[in-house]
Amino acid sequence: MERTFAVIKPDAVRRNITGKILDRIEAAGFSIVGMKRILLTKEQAMGFYYVHRERPFYDELCSYMASGPIVVLALEKEDAIAGWRSLMGATNPADAAEGTIRREFGLSLGENSVHGSDSPESAAFEIPYFFNCLELV
Repeated sequence: MERTFAVIKPDAVRRNITGKILDRIEAAGFSIVGMKRILLTKEQAMGFYYVHRERPFYDELCSYMASGPIVVLALEKEDAIAGWRSLMGATNPADAAEGTIRREFGLSLGENSVHGSDSPESAAFEIPYFFNCLELV
């Protein structure tokens, strides 16, 4: 079993499609082992996206992630990282394959509804950024 980290982003929470995304996650065989709805400060978002600090989109991304509530998730299943990346689809919804979450729900490159760990190293940083060991079941 492998764990990965996922976020339902502010644009999706604002549009009340959290349940639809959670349904897709569970239908794909993931176990949700941690989940909470939170509101990040910009500073917390900056800490989370620290690896992108040199990129031109960093400030805009952090402001967006602090613009409204998000749902953070720890997911588990065999090959969870690759499976979640596949279910999410390409970063740009216009490039995402049919049947993926970003293709169905994403509004734009910036408002693409979900985030996911891209490697075991990312998951190892991202899960404990939001969850302590007592919050994972």
